[in-house]
Amino acid sequence: MDKLTMHTTDGVNANLKRLAALFPNCVTEKTDKQGNVRLAVDYDKLRVELGEVVEGNEERYQFTWPGKREAIRLANSPIAAALRPIRKDSENFDTTQNLYIEGDNLDVLKLLRETYLGKVKMIYIDPPYNTGNDFVYEDDFSQTAGDYLANSGQYDDQGNRLVANTESNGRFHTDWLNMIYPRLKVARDLLSDDGVIFISIDDNEVENLRKICDEIFGSQNFVSQLTIIVKPEGRRYGAFAKTHEYALVFAKSLENSIFYEIEVEGSSYQYSDQKGGFNLKGLRNRNVKSFNSTNRPNLRYPFYVDINNPDSDGLCKVSTEYIDGFIKVMPSTIDGLESVWRWGKEKSTNEIDMLVAYKGNDGEIRIFQKERKLTQTPKTVWIDKHIISNKGTSEVETIVGKGVFSFPKPLRLIINMLSIGSSSDDIILDFFSGSATTAHAVMQLNAEDGGNRKFIMVQLPEVTDEKSEARKAGYANICEIGKERIRRAGKKIKAEHPEAKDLDSGFRVLRLDSSNMEDVFYTPDKFDPTAIQGLVDNVKSDRSEEDLLFQVLLELDVPLSATIKCEQIAGKNVFVVADGHLIGTFDREVNETTVTEIAKQKPNFFVMRDASAANDNVLDNFEQIFKHYSPDTICKIL
Repeated sequence: MDKLTMHTTDGVNANLKRLAALFPNCVTEKTDKQGNVRLAVDYDKLRVELGEVVEGNEERYQFTWPGKREAIRLANSPIAAALRPIRKDSENFDTTQNLYIEGDNLDVLKLLRETYLGKVKMIYIDPPYNTGNDFVYEDDFSQTAGDYLANSGQYDDQGNRLVANTESNGRFHTDWLNMIYPRLKVARDLLSDDGVIFISIDDNEVENLRKICDEIFGSQNFVSQLTIIVKPEGRRYGAFAKTHEYALVFAKSLENSIFYEIEVEGSSYQYSDQKGGFNLKGLRNRNVKSFNSTNRPNLRYPFYVDINNPDSDGLCKVSTEYIDGFIKVMPSTIDGLESVWRWGKEKSTNEIDMLVAYKGNDGEIRIFQKERKLTQTPKTVWIDKHIISNKGTSEVETIVGKGVFSFPKPLRLIINMLSIGSSSDDIILDFFSGSATTAHAVMQLNAEDGGNRKFIMVQLPEVTDEKSEARKAGYANICEIGKERIRRAGKKIKAEHPEAKDLDSGFRVLRLDSSNMEDVFYTPDKFDPTAIQGLVDNVKSDRSEEDLLFQVLLELDVPLSATIKCEQIAGKNVFVVADGHLIGTFDREVNETTVTEIAKQKPNFFVMRDASAANDNVLDNFEQIFKHYSPDTICKIL
């Protein structure tokens, strides 16, 4: 029987395996200082495979800063941690597909990588802007708790902490880069092959962020740098009044990505027929100098219009063939050049029902295409009145109270991004969740277009200031604000959209914590055998059976949103996950009867604790039981 590791994978070993898949002759084995045999790269052979290699002080293009190597190591290093379910804070825990996770987002991302590798369609983040006043995550664990408390007043057992990154800090850019780099590096692994990430940012770090993303995602996967007008009246910064922020857009693979058009603000259909609504789009190609009858003669041909029998909207029937009584119409001549149509004659003939004509006040007869969409290709400058900064503030105030959260993103801004980068059944991740605007936007868009997008929000439980409006309103930390916003927003959306009766407005709350397992589980060779005998089992005493289950879900690549049912089998508590995909029991005194009944259900995975067995016979026999009743079941033990 296989034993569960109960820690995340080693990113370095994962990279070595990928390298071995490309160049198997370049990966070998060597003995480390501890005498353990490990995989290693034969760089001499790799140089031969790659040809030109930059070495030593040879000049090359690069983007670096103090601590970059450590940031890369941090992204790849494994952790032993757990996500513990918090039912009392959740909404519709047993049925929702949404997740709200409290904790340091780097560790959470590493845990999510176990299960959500390549499954997230879109990521949106609004990280600290590094203005000199924002807090940034501090990943330097060499600082003592006492030193840290003197700096920021926020510290917990997991080492989660925030420090003020003032402009007087000699590491002003360096600290921010060391914070963002490993998080983006891990986040990339979560994106699907057609996935995309949107990152809000301002002038302070936009250039550095672009370079980081070029390195992590590849410059060939750069999509756009959006300029978003957030304050049209401007806010004075030095000689100019700033009106904008940015959003960088990168794809996991631009070749595989699909980007959707965006709805035009205030758009509606002016006309309708038996197929539905439409607007008019002129068929004449207005770029006369580029496309005229000299270089595109196939696009210049006559239409015939029934100008004497318009419908109630004044629109007339069109044909590409002569019909008695119809008027011949040719594309006009402009500046001495013969203009052309946008469609060739064959396309116009095949899709003649999509064309109509209209006689203007000037007497000219024009040919139009029926355009049945209210969307357009997104522009790189966004000026929508619904995405200005004070809009986001008023939205949050309406839901959770005035002055509770500063500088929230406008709802419609995120909805626009979701509309461009995701479709109806995708997973959306935001690991700087803040006031949970992204979760609100996912629910709102699902209600509007009937989608079933799922969200994963991640937020460090940053403590609110004792004198703040948030604390006065009863919010002890930012996570409490985010969760309450989702609850209230869900109710509001359902009230405004009664047709969306199946809208998932719930969320399953998980909280980052140390591993559920005692240290002896990971390094039994370092403990005195007499001390080990004194332990009842290898699980921490304050952990529940459901805590264990969620750590197992991560290791076995089962979604954290999977359905979970707790059943009684032969008098023992048994978890049935994802309709029997996984069955686990962590109860005491489990005997062969319970194991036999579970095996008869033929799960894909079965998990139990070694301490759960009623006696040694159960551990000796249960593999045989599964071989008899369900030989394809993968059995694991912890």
